[in-house]
Amino acid sequence: MPESKSRKKPAESRTPARNEPKPNPVWYKPVMFGLMVIGLLWILVYYISEARFPIPEIDSWNILIGFGIAIAGFLMTTRWR
Repeated sequence: MPESKSRKKPAESRTPARNEPKPNPVWYKPVMFGLMVIGLLWILVYYISEARFPIPEIDSWNILIGFGIAIAGFLMTTRWR
């Protein structure tokens, strides 16, 4: 039995989309997760050491620093592809 001829696709569908986002670089995911983990560890060390570490002179600002580092990692997730 003869096969029917396949239809040609329109020219628009043959060309790749120009607005496709580029994939992230290889380093993006490790940095993203690393920032989240470092921020968490910063806060844990502050609480476990009873404010003696990581930087004792700034006292409660250590919590803000830890959250800032973690939030930077979470903000990177919005650009992850």
